[in-house]
Amino acid sequence: MPFAPRNIPRDQPLPDAESHAEGFRHSREARRRALVEDYIELIADLIEDGQEARQVDIAARLGVSQPTVAKMLVRLTDEKLVFRKPYRGVFLTEAGRKVANQSRERHQTVEAFLRSIGVSADTARMDAEGIEHHVSEETLSAFRDALRKLDNPPV
Repeated sequence: MPFAPRNIPRDQPLPDAESHAEGFRHSREARRRALVEDYIELIADLIEDGQEARQVDIAARLGVSQPTVAKMLVRLTDEKLVFRKPYRGVFLTEAGRKVANQSRERHQTVEAFLRSIGVSADTARMDAEGIEHHVSEETLSAFRDALRKLDNPPV
């Protein structure tokens, strides 16, 4: 029996074209930024864990090929987020450290919020990995407010 989609009514009318387009532009920009942030955050994690951030380790942890990592490292170098030392690993510039810290803070906020509403630790960690790149500052602020209220319930 073929699948017949049910008509589920929208809860709000379709937005005007410009507003609609802005949502899609935001999503495309978040996807573009997500890859950069994933690399930067991983490089920071490897360095902070006492290791060098080597191309082979980055590839293994992201589950991609070394040539894929090499291409991204060229891009990150061009964007002045990382630098490389011959026969050594990859290091973050000051701008790269800033991106890593912002990305980590967003990730931790999203993960903590998901945990606070009952999502398991593993699922919250994995879901936060995608959500952190797409969540707006307004939504992050609401997550933080909700977490503060849980930590300090009204008397």
